[in-house]
Amino acid sequence: MKIEHVAIWTRNLEKLKDFYVKFFDGTCGEKYINSKKGFESYFIKFEDGARLELMQMSSIPSNINDIEKQHIGIIHIAFSVGSKEKVDELTEKLRIEGYNILSEPRITGDGYYESCISDLDGNRIEITI
Repeated sequence: MKIEHVAIWTRNLEKLKDFYVKFFDGTCGEKYINSKKGFESYFIKFEDGARLELMQMSSIPSNINDIEKQHIGIIHIAFSVGSKEKVDELTEKLRIEGYNILSEPRITGDGYYESCISDLDGNRIEITI
């Protein structure tokens, strides 16, 4: 069994699509539009077969969670980039592009080497080996 995809609501569909394609080497599928519901989405596929579904619909309310704090529910997506050096490089690239670095690259208490950033909607992304 495997997780087929995770879905994320956004108000910035095109920008969020570009973020995951540019920084995490995702491949974007065709845009789906349901004009009757005012719904639009993209599937972003990653090398190992995992996918993100990015969705936009004006009737979805804003998230009230504080991105600096933890909360109940799904809290982050982790991307394995293959090496400590790549964690450092991608974290620095995201910093230069103006993304929020929530935690600097480090070895965690459970032995992971990772950093944590937020995408443009405040979703937490762990970058790990």
